[in-house]
Amino acid sequence: MSYELIEALLSEADERMLKSVENSREKLATVRTGRASPAIVERVSVDYYGTQTPLNQMANIAAAEARLLTISPYDKSALPQIEKAIIDSDLGLTPNNDGNVIRIQIPELTEERRNEMVKQVKQLAEEGRVSIRNVRRDVMHEMKELRGGGDVGEDDEKRGETDLQKLTDKHVAEIDSLLAHKESDLLEV
Repeated sequence: MSYELIEALLSEADERMLKSVENSREKLATVRTGRASPAIVERVSVDYYGTQTPLNQMANIAAAEARLLTISPYDKSALPQIEKAIIDSDLGLTPNNDGNVIRIQIPELTEERRNEMVKQVKQLAEEGRVSIRNVRRDVMHEMKELRGGGDVGEDDEKRGETDLQKLTDKHVAEIDSLLAHKESDLLEV
């Protein structure tokens, strides 16, 4: 009975850690590498009739070539707002509007810019690791409370802590893998 309480905590911790990994994956996908990827502009928000709307809900975004993104809005009258949102974003991209489609040429990254981007992705990965460690800390605290309340024994708590550390290590390794992949993409010339 007592270890079932710990297993429930571990299951919840696993879910929360998975969400942290997914969040890190999404954030890392939005960092621009030298190649065109629709994920680069997905977080751009457009003022569409007074409402902030994600770009991917307003237009079809495609990587037409290795260094070219095309954005085809579902409503052609939204082209100027989309163009303005891309210019105002922190992406450093210049859109080309031909009246039907917006084309974005993805420039080569300079060595200096690549190094800045690597620092940025390392920071994003560290935020993900911290999030996972915070989950571990919260669950460890809950396990200590269970033992203090007499709901679980010391052996069950120790086994739970060991299992929690294994979960933590697994999810941190996933983030490290995402970071390594993104770093190699950035440093690839």
